[in-house]
Amino acid sequence: MRTVELLQYILQPGTGQEFHEIMVRKSAPLHREAGIDIVAFGCSLHDEDSYYLLRAFNNIEHMKTSQEAFYGSEAWQKGPRVAIIERIKISVKSVMTLPETVIDGLRS
Repeated sequence: MRTVELLQYILQPGTGQEFHEIMVRKSAPLHREAGIDIVAFGCSLHDEDSYYLLRAFNNIEHMKTSQEAFYGSEAWQKGPRVAIIERIKISVKSVMTLPETVIDGLRS
């Protein structure tokens, strides 16, 4: 079992495609360089200004320490942080545990 975090965003109107480009080109590569397992991310099928980010961690402690290190890093702070945050209108976070087989099935 692994800890999985689902982030759901309602973005500022008309920014979904820009947000996705920032995720693809800047944010996701930084996550991966920091050792954070991004399972899937993208615009929702029902609305391009709704977005999801699914990340997996070994356990909840690993999630907390990984995120503290990532969000406190110079690469994030001086990188895509502002471009990401300014496009998010609402953010909702859910954390659960899932088997590795389920996580692998969700990979995009």
